[in-house]
Amino acid sequence: MANQVQDLTPEDVSKGVAEGRYLLVDVREPNEVEAEAYPYGVVVPLSTFDPAAIPDPAGKEVVFACRSGKRSVTASLAAQAAGLPYDKHLAGGMLGWKAAGLPSKVGG
Repeated sequence: MANQVQDLTPEDVSKGVAEGRYLLVDVREPNEVEAEAYPYGVVVPLSTFDPAAIPDPAGKEVVFACRSGKRSVTASLAAQAAGLPYDKHLAGGMLGWKAAGLPSKVGG
């Protein structure tokens, strides 16, 4: 069975995080996160990506996020290749998140 990645909208992700269903894993680089971060995101940069560095989601579903939605797909496929069932990402990334009017924070 081919690995695939499910697109979630910013609204889906925001609601899921607020309800405690999703763990948001931000795969952008530290300098990007410092400039603008997702609220409640866990940072695991793609440049040094190690699926083992993703915290135990403790029953939540992992959702990857980046700036535009490209790196989050790469991260999801890498996690799946490592045997993890993490098949969701934030379509549109931070750009889509902001376009949807959702809050971000400065300084990681």
